[in-house]
Amino acid sequence: MSDRVADTSHLSLRRIGRRLPSGGRVLTILDGIELDVQRGEFVAVLGPSGSGKSTLLALMAGLDRPSSGEVLLDGERIDGLSEDRLATLRRHKIGFVFQSFQLLGNLTARENVLLPMELLGWRDAEARAEELLGAVGLSERGHHYPSQLSGGEQQRIALARAFAHHPALLLADEPTGNLDGATGRVVLDLLMALRAEEGTTLILVTHDPAVAKLADRRIHLDDGRIAREETA
Repeated sequence: MSDRVADTSHLSLRRIGRRLPSGGRVLTILDGIELDVQRGEFVAVLGPSGSGKSTLLALMAGLDRPSSGEVLLDGERIDGLSEDRLATLRRHKIGFVFQSFQLLGNLTARENVLLPMELLGWRDAEARAEELLGAVGLSERGHHYPSQLSGGEQQRIALARAFAHHPALLLADEPTGNLDGATGRVVLDLLMALRAEEGTTLILVTHDPAVAKLADRRIHLDDGRIAREETA
């Protein structure tokens, strides 16, 4: 990979390795990952369980640190940043959607959407929250708590929260994995619509080939390495 490609990429992984001690030996989770993601690109990450997909996503977000190699976001190396600096970077640039929704149960749906904007001190946070609640079809459910919402509704609120602060990069880990087929399709359609409207770079981990087919590029992991890439 050339320096020129890395410098112009939105996200770059250079020779990424992740290893952990396990029962007196070293377990290699990722081994020599090289990847460049361009701004606005949709990349799907596929592979069998244990192939390193979720670990790769965590490294991209700075939620985990590589054992070797470099992670660059907008040309800035993030794998060596302090926890405070990483937290600030995530608040401004990165959104997350998880399989298990990860909504705060003591906050209403609207408050969950407001939270990332309030952390940034946005003055127009209320208007943005209402806009996004409308976009995911839940304007009338904003006062409900997560426990009062169905799984599909919770994931739609999670989508609204993920896009609230206009993140340049959205990382999604099996966002439809806990939903039935019909509900998952609704959530996926909303994700695609919001991404197109916002121009967001999307990296999505999935086991579903139908979801992966929507991506600009598909990365197949196997045994901690990129086994192959496919372009739409």
